[in-house]
Amino acid sequence: MQRSNLYIIIFSAVLTIILGGLLSGTSVVLKPLQDKQVELDTKKKILGAVMDISDIKDSKEILALYKERVTSTVVDINGEPMEKDAKGNPLVAEKIDFGKNHKKDPQTRPYPVFMFMKEGTEEVDSYILPMFGAGLWDWISGFVALDSDLNTVRGVAFDHKSETPGLGARITTSVIQSRYVGKKIFDEQGNIASVSMVKGEKGEPLDDHHVDGMSGATLTGKGVNAMLKQYLTFYAAYIEKVQSGDKAQAVAAPVEEAAVTEEQNI
Repeated sequence: MQRSNLYIIIFSAVLTIILGGLLSGTSVVLKPLQDKQVELDTKKKILGAVMDISDIKDSKEILALYKERVTSTVVDINGEPMEKDAKGNPLVAEKIDFGKNHKKDPQTRPYPVFMFMKEGTEEVDSYILPMFGAGLWDWISGFVALDSDLNTVRGVAFDHKSETPGLGARITTSVIQSRYVGKKIFDEQGNIASVSMVKGEKGEPLDDHHVDGMSGATLTGKGVNAMLKQYLTFYAAYIEKVQSGDKAQAVAAPVEEAAVTEEQNI
C-alpha cells in the first residue's frame, strides 16, 4: 500500500520526537550515575598521585579515604583564594571541569588545589595540582603531587584521550610516572624549571629536571612537557605564598558541606 508524502513526513516527525524524547529521558536518568563515576575517577587520580591505591577495589573505600585525607581550595593566578565564579556560584575544586576551564583566559581561570593531609592531623603532607594540555591526537591531563616543600615531586597521575597505544599512551603507566618521583620543579636560583621528558628512551640517570623519554612518542612527550611548564607557571604565585608561610592560602572548606549548583562545571 502506497503512502502519501504527507503521511511519510508526519510519521517521520512523530518518530523523531518520540525517539528524541526517549534519548533525552535516558540522558537525564543516567546523568547522576555518570557524574558519580566522573567524581570517583577524579578522586582516584588525585589519591593515585600521592599513594598506591591499586589494591583498593571498593569505590566506597576510595571515597571514604578521600574524604578523610584530602581537602581542597581554589585560587586565582595571583595565588589568592577564589570563592565564587562569575555567576556568583560557590567554587568547589572537585566540581571544576578541567577541560572547559583550560579554554578560559589564564588570567581569569580558577585554579584548583588539592591537599593530602598527614593522617590524623591538620598538616599538609603534599599538594596536588591538576593540569590540562594537548597531546599528539587530543587532550592530555595530569595531577602533579608536590611534597610539603612545594618543590619535590611526590608523584604524578597522567591521563589522555587518544594517544597511540604502546607509545604515547604509556604516560598512564607506572613505569613512566615513577620517573618523575623525586624530581625538582625549581632550579637553584628559585625559578621554575619544571621537569622535562627527554627525546628517546636511553635508561640513563638524569638530573633533577629531566626524565627519560618514550621511544616513538616524542610529540606526546613534548605535550606533557608543555603542560607541566605552563601550569606550574600558573600556580607559581600560589606556591610562592605558601612557601613564604602564608597559611591562609591553604584554608579550605569541606567539599561535602558546600552548596554546589549544576552550573559549577566551568
